[in-house]
Amino acid sequence: MYLPKHFELLSREDLARVIREHPLGMLVHQGAGALDADHLPFEFLPDEGAMGLLRAHVARANPLWQNNASGSDVMVVFRGVQGYISPNWYPSKHETHRLVPTWNYEVVHAHGRIRIHDDERTVRGVVARLTRHHEAAEPRPWKMGDSPADYIDGMLKSIVGIEIEITRIEGKAKLSQNRELRDRIGATEVLRARGQTALGDLMDPKRSDPG
Repeated sequence: MYLPKHFELLSREDLARVIREHPLGMLVHQGAGALDADHLPFEFLPDEGAMGLLRAHVARANPLWQNNASGSDVMVVFRGVQGYISPNWYPSKHETHRLVPTWNYEVVHAHGRIRIHDDERTVRGVVARLTRHHEAAEPRPWKMGDSPADYIDGMLKSIVGIEIEITRIEGKAKLSQNRELRDRIGATEVLRARGQTALGDLMDPKRSDPG
C-alpha cells in the first residue's frame, strides 16, 4: 500500500492492537485463476514464529483451502477505526480555504504463507480458543461442551483450519498528522461531539503519535 513516512504505523504494540481490536480480517488469496478475498475472524498469536501467527477456519465448502496449497502466499487486511473528515472542522480552512475533505483510518496488512489443517484436533483447538476469547465478557460464556457432542462433532467436520505464518507486516495510521496542531484539535473535538470517540481519541494530538 502507499505508505508515506508520517502515516507509518511502526510500533509492534500498535500493530497488534489493531488486529486484536478488529479481528475480522480480509484474507486476499489466489482463487481459481484470479484474486479472491474471504472475511474471517482471526486469532493472533504475536509471539509464535518470527513475526506471529494468524489462525482461523473456513467452511469445507469454501474452495479457498483447495485453491491455496500449504505454502501459498496470502495477505490479510485488518481495518481499524475510520471516518470522514470535513475541511470545515479545520480552523485554518476558514482562513485559507485551501483544504479538501479526506478520510482518516488505521489499517494493518499481514503478509504470509498459508497452511491448511484438515484434522479434527487442530480444528477443535482453533474453534475452542476463538470461542473462549470472544465469549470471555459474557456472564455465562458459551463453550462447546454446552452442545451435544455429536452435534459439535458434525459441525467440526464441516470446517477446515488455516494458519498463516506472518513474513511481513505493515500498518498505516492516517490521522491528520500532516495538518496543523489546531486543525487536529478541531477535528478531534468535532468527532467526539458526534460520538465518533474512537477515531477522535486516536487523532488527539495529546496522545503519542502512532509509530
